[in-house]
Amino acid sequence: MRTPTRIYGPAQIATGPATIYTVPASTKAVVRKIHLQNPSGSPVTVTLSIGTDAAATRILDAFSLPAAAAGVTGNVYTLWGPFTLAAAEVIQAAAGTNNIVTVTIDADVYTVG
Repeated sequence: MRTPTRIYGPAQIATGPATIYTVPASTKAVVRKIHLQNPSGSPVTVTLSIGTDAAATRILDAFSLPAAAAGVTGNVYTLWGPFTLAAAEVIQAAAGTNNIVTVTIDADVYTVG
């Protein structure tokens, strides 16, 4: 059974890397959209990995999310999937500046078996 779900956020990410989502047992997740927002006046780098953070698992590697423009609540970037994750796989995140960038992740979650 497919269930459209917000699997993370909106929440700020730390300098990490830290696990922000783990696929539950007997489940798979198909990430459809990862939305990033930087409300600060300075650019912030973001790294996202599927699996334990390493160069080979990154879907964003020190991506520079620009500063918010004057009078705007934040600069945004959307990374579109699909990214398919099996049970027990994780998404890890890290930001260049602690607790500034907000991340929201939407996925279709499937019960397996």
